[in-house]
Amino acid sequence: MTRTHKMAIVAILSALSFLLMFFQVPLIPAADFLQMDFSILPILVGLVVLDWKASLTILLLRSALKLILNSAGVTTYIGMPMNILALAVIVLSFAWIWKKNPSLKSYIIASVVATLAMTLAMLLANYVYAVPVYATFANFDIKAILGLSNYLFAMVVPFNLLQGVLTCLAFFGVYNLMGSLLKTYEK
Repeated sequence: MTRTHKMAIVAILSALSFLLMFFQVPLIPAADFLQMDFSILPILVGLVVLDWKASLTILLLRSALKLILNSAGVTTYIGMPMNILALAVIVLSFAWIWKKNPSLKSYIIASVVATLAMTLAMLLANYVYAVPVYATFANFDIKAILGLSNYLFAMVVPFNLLQGVLTCLAFFGVYNLMGSLLKTYEK
């Protein structure tokens, strides 16, 4: 595959990932501001057809497009690093476990590791970064509204566990539906 071909694939997958960011779904009714989208799917396709570096490049380009073309202001500036971290954890989990040995068993292991690692990363990132920054810059003090432990353990943890499971199931479906096409590009 030529360098130009790789760059074209990265650009197309980045644009597709950006478009998928417009379709967001709240998973926890009490926390409708925690929303999931399936923009990770083209990023994981990039992992299959290229490598983890290209996949992370797709993630960063998609995020730059969001900031430039569709920013919602302070919530985007605060939430985007959280989103990048969550998706990077998933990508790296799949790259280190499943990509090296693509089998159903390694996919399941990668899915479990990705879901648990993302949940832990988001728990820590919310505690250290998001909650204090939202309180300071967005006048949204979740500690005062719900209590920090209620927010973290009744909303953040279940949301991320559910998001991880749905992401892994969705990508499993995409990979199986596009299997023959992806195998022609697979690196």
